[in-house]
Amino acid sequence: MLAYLDGPEADLAFRRGSTHGVLALAVLPLLLTGGMLLLDRARRRLARSTPPPARARELLLLSGASILTHPILDTLNTYGVRWLMPFHGRWFYGDVLFIVDPWLWIVLTVGVVLGRRGVGPARVALGLAALYTAGMALGAAAARKVVADELAERGGPVDELLLSPRPATPFRRTVVAGRGDRYLVGEFRWLETPRLAPTVRSYPRGRPDHPAVRVAASTAAGRRFLGWARFPTYRVEDRGGGAYTVHIVDLRYADRPGVRFGAVSVPVTLDRRAD
Repeated sequence: MLAYLDGPEADLAFRRGSTHGVLALAVLPLLLTGGMLLLDRARRRLARSTPPPARARELLLLSGASILTHPILDTLNTYGVRWLMPFHGRWFYGDVLFIVDPWLWIVLTVGVVLGRRGVGPARVALGLAALYTAGMALGAAAARKVVADELAERGGPVDELLLSPRPATPFRRTVVAGRGDRYLVGEFRWLETPRLAPTVRSYPRGRPDHPAVRVAASTAAGRRFLGWARFPTYRVEDRGGGAYTVHIVDLRYADRPGVRFGAVSVPVTLDRRAD
């Protein structure tokens, strides 16, 4: 929440960065373990009876496992993680699961609830979650090959390709492909023929040759959004008198300006002589 205090799109500049990078993975388990040991000491001082003290080794193992699995799971979706932060801002993407996969949540929740009776249900839930994730990964790899071939037949090869998972529908994915100066957006369906839907929308790829776009990209909002965006497309709205609104849309999550997530609109005023 504190990131929102740093101006427009500050949450995108902060999210899945330094708190998920290699330095944090080395430091946070130690901090969490230390905090839990202090809490345990305070609890035992206040307790009427004397409970056994927490063991630092076990706490450190649990802390390390919980903190490490967080960015691993985050990497499985299309949002990605900046594993090398704070040393490098490169994003890593798995493109395997939807960012909030309901089937995975259901399986793991059942495992937690039933796991109170014993470790068996929890182990089964983890096994099912692992099998589901592996199946989605294999399906994504196979789907990429099918989509690349079908797009090549329809107009030539693509040099960039995303098959984004859909919520609750493991047999459908949103396709975003880069070819030349255009992005192509469509739908992949495992259970239909052709598997790539006939309707494929096209969007400009790359920044339009317009001074308003250059100015918008240099603002804090534009710079932060573009540092996060993976498939940015642009639209310039002329409001007259040298005033423009530059709409930047990341095709992973949006297909038009004005949506709540995946797009940003940057107002720009230019000297009319520069236009």
